[in-house]
Amino acid sequence: MQCPYCNSSETKVTNKRDNASVTRRRRECLKCSKRFTTYERVELDLSVIKKDGRRVKFNRDKLFEGIDNNLQKRPFTSEQIDAIVGDIEAQIYRCAKDKDITSSKIGDIVMRKLKKVDKVAYIRFAAVYRDFADIEEFREEIKKLK
Repeated sequence: MQCPYCNSSETKVTNKRDNASVTRRRRECLKCSKRFTTYERVELDLSVIKKDGRRVKFNRDKLFEGIDNNLQKRPFTSEQIDAIVGDIEAQIYRCAKDKDITSSKIGDIVMRKLKKVDKVAYIRFAAVYRDFADIEEFREEIKKLK
């Protein structure tokens, strides 16, 4: 691992924390003594099968962006959002059959998680995911939450 400050390759790990989906390492450069953090996460070769039949590579960043958009102006820190995305990603990997998963299955996983963590984010996501045609569909979904 190279130091981002001086590019020295001599660093030591001062602290390590394992999470369900990521390993966080606090490092110190032995040359300049500056500290920095690295994150290590498992990445599997996973394909998403879209509604039109296309296959695209699973993109965690795209998942993060979608969750982040739905949690905008809600009381969540970026670390909490990252943990939510990590939980969703772990479920996606567990549900994937033969390294493939449908986009609708991913949508269902996201819906369940958002319903647990934040009802407003859930409704925001559901409005787009279920493609509500009118305000009545929106009201019905809100009634289900009560």
